[in-house]
Amino acid sequence: MTMRINVVTIFPETMEAFFATGMLAVAKKKGRVAFRSLSPREFTSDAHRTVDDAPFGGGAGMVMMAPPIVDAVESLNRAPGSPVILMSPAGKRFTQSDADRLARESELTFVCGRYKGVDERVRELVVTEEISLGDFVLSGGEVAAAAVIEAVVRLKEDVLGDDESAHTDSFAAGREGLLDCAWYTRPAEYRGLKVPDVLMSGHHAEIEKWRRASSLERTRRLRPDLLED
Repeated sequence: MTMRINVVTIFPETMEAFFATGMLAVAKKKGRVAFRSLSPREFTSDAHRTVDDAPFGGGAGMVMMAPPIVDAVESLNRAPGSPVILMSPAGKRFTQSDADRLARESELTFVCGRYKGVDERVRELVVTEEISLGDFVLSGGEVAAAAVIEAVVRLKEDVLGDDESAHTDSFAAGREGLLDCAWYTRPAEYRGLKVPDVLMSGHHAEIEKWRRASSLERTRRLRPDLLED
């Protein structure tokens, strides 16, 4: 079954370029995902195709208007109950478990705000959840939406060269939510640094034991909070 991903953005060309490269292009070619970007400017009636205005009550910056965004989302003929995700610094911080959950949906719609954000009525009328990449602010939601989309699509069957790869990455269930282990490839020695002997031993049980220990060590050193969880 093909997953549909819609992105409502005033810069659809940015998302179209993203969809046409790398792993996402592979997913599209294989029919695993169908992408669509839609501009709220298409749902305006004035000559300037206005999508933002000054905030009521005054203040710096501009706010994206509700009608063009709401009309854009409602025009999509979405699958019933499919998520409409607003990329927002106020949202829940995105994790690998969220990627796993969203990858099981048949359709996702992302709303990308700009300026000071979107009129609150967008949240009330069409948004089902809000997602944030972290405690910082971007100029718009496009970069954040692209990150979430890539994290989700790479989990779809037959998108990566080896499906098992996605399930043994950092934070994945195959790693018990920990960081991935250290990895090496040729050459066996570089600038005096050698690949651990066990990785070239051919002893699979010992290799897996080493990788487990490496995963724990890296997690303890770089993300001890994951061990607490």
